[in-house]
Amino acid sequence: MGGAKSPQRASFRVDVFLTFISHDFKERRSELRRERGNLSQSVWTREDYGQASRTLKNTIYSDSPPETMDKPVCIIDTDSDGKLRVQQSALQILEQIQQPVVVVAVVGLYRTGKSYLMNRLAGQQTGFALGSTIESKTKGIWMWCVPHPANKETTLVLLDTEGLGDVDKGDPKHDTNIFCLAVLLSSTLVYNSRGTIDNKAVMELQYVTELTECIKVKSPDKDADESSEFVKFFPSFIWAVRDFTLERKINGKDVTEDEYLEFALKLKHGTSKNVMEYNLPRECIQKYFPSRKCFTFPFPTAPENMSRLGTLDSAAISSEFLKVTDNFCKSVFKDSSVKRLKDGYTVTGRVLGHLAKTYVDTISSGAVPCLENAVIAMAMIENEAAVKEGLDIYQSAMEKLKDSFPLKMKDVSSEHQNLSNMATQAFMKRSFRDTDGNYLKSLEENISKLFDGYLCQNEQASKRKCEGLLSSLSAPMMEKHEQGFYAKPGGYDLFCKDLEDIEKKYNSKTNTEVKAEAVLEEFLKQRSVDSKAILQADKKLTKKEKKIKEEQEKAVLLEQEVKAKEEKQRQLEEKMEAERQSNEERMRQMKEKMDEEMRLQREEAERAMNSKLKEQADLLEKGFKEKADRMSQEIEEFKRQRADAETNRAKEFAAIIENANRRHEETMNMMMQSHREQMTAIKEMNKERPSSESSTCCIS
Repeated sequence: MGGAKSPQRASFRVDVFLTFISHDFKERRSELRRERGNLSQSVWTREDYGQASRTLKNTIYSDSPPETMDKPVCIIDTDSDGKLRVQQSALQILEQIQQPVVVVAVVGLYRTGKSYLMNRLAGQQTGFALGSTIESKTKGIWMWCVPHPANKETTLVLLDTEGLGDVDKGDPKHDTNIFCLAVLLSSTLVYNSRGTIDNKAVMELQYVTELTECIKVKSPDKDADESSEFVKFFPSFIWAVRDFTLERKINGKDVTEDEYLEFALKLKHGTSKNVMEYNLPRECIQKYFPSRKCFTFPFPTAPENMSRLGTLDSAAISSEFLKVTDNFCKSVFKDSSVKRLKDGYTVTGRVLGHLAKTYVDTISSGAVPCLENAVIAMAMIENEAAVKEGLDIYQSAMEKLKDSFPLKMKDVSSEHQNLSNMATQAFMKRSFRDTDGNYLKSLEENISKLFDGYLCQNEQASKRKCEGLLSSLSAPMMEKHEQGFYAKPGGYDLFCKDLEDIEKKYNSKTNTEVKAEAVLEEFLKQRSVDSKAILQADKKLTKKEKKIKEEQEKAVLLEQEVKAKEEKQRQLEEKMEAERQSNEERMRQMKEKMDEEMRLQREEAERAMNSKLKEQADLLEKGFKEKADRMSQEIEEFKRQRADAETNRAKEFAAIIENANRRHEETMNMMMQSHREQMTAIKEMNKERPSSESSTCCIS
């Protein structure tokens, strides 16, 4: 990866998770066994799993920052045909970053010192290439991911772009494409120029006037002017003026750097062609980038030292230049926001990589990048991955739990609930725009199927254990039977006594087993064949006594069958309770996510509205009443769209909740139906049970 260390994911990583559960669960289990000393070597208690799960949860959702890259890598370059392409090695780096990203991109004419500023933002003197000739040094777009110095919860992604205006380029659209990509990918766009912000400098920023042709907000098939929507998605804008030598004065008064920028962007009155050409780039900057700042940098050092700027000691650099550079860096760190998509969805490093590939592939195909289509494509990728991530969390941990099967039904249900909640939380964290709730439904259904499978495997493990125990306990009795020990007068009572001892020992060792009663039922049925044969051969008993014994045996077998069904009934009730609690937690997480999404959507709309109102107020203040009046219509339309968007989103959320509740009700109804059928069967069996008699039965 170009010499850069691959950053570790800042949040959940499946590979880390798998390593953890395969090592840490075993280590923790061994540790707890050593502590308890007398704990059975085959059992890991519910408390053990609870403690390990808490550790696991902390590991999965840790917010540790990614490992620092040693140096930048190329993320976008051109192939032999001159088409833009994305470097896979850079995407692999971004794939590891699950923290939100603050993306700062620098654009500007070639050989204006863009790379120096980016190195300073990275906290380094060198990194991005600094050219010392008249040739453009940076080709394509280079990326450097570093820990954010002011916010450890985010990663700072620096994008250094190829210099604009290089005469050696063949494709006239190449510069426009680079500029568009910088706008689309960044949350802060730095435009770097030299000298002053005069009309020539503004006109050199011609690319801003071409954005309506190069970027679409909704479907690229629609011809409507969508430039009024740009303000919602475009980055904040910083104009860095290098080698600035003028006094910052307007009409003889000192002004700030920001005031200097606004003065340079001031519109002219009139409708002539020259005035319209003069105003167009200024209007675009004002309209598309409502958040604007300016920094004016003096010459950094003597001309003969410029070629060595990246390696100069600070003593050889102008103190005023260093001061402005420091202010610039502090401003970027403080004011640059996390990159967001439509409706305020937070962009992580992984998502940024997907966006870069989507936009570059679109441009290379000759199409126009569409924000809406990119978000839809992104949602599909991320939601599918979110389902897989949730299932990985659930299945991997349940596979480790399986090592300790058989367990009590309550322990399996409890761990299922815990892991199901964690899986849902991971899904919620990664998913977005699951507008019909189908991806959440997929996660629920797959977890439910897996849970049923693990319950079945736990039952099978319990059955094997119980059958093995009964086989061991009954071996001496079966040997006696084969040797004819019970084939004598009084043999039936001896057989009953041995069988009763076996049952007592079995019950004492299987009181927590989910298949204890069912296996015992089957065992007693099998032994009843032997019992009847011994009973009929016992000459000590009269015919009447034998008849009574037979009836008692039937009653006991029926009673054991009832116990087995009641055991199954209790387990179904525990499963129903687990489903109820899981659904409750799922609803809570869904509401929390929806509230957060609505908040972000409102904030996005509020920012856009405030910028439009400010732009309108500025137009009125500067005497552009006609333009301000046109903006009134735009603002009213924006308000209507905002209200419609909120209403539609609220309806979508309500439908998702309704569908989730309906699925839960259907699941519960199915279990309730099964519960009722079992209850009816138990009642019918109880009716068949004869009243107990004083005499005992050998299989009681």
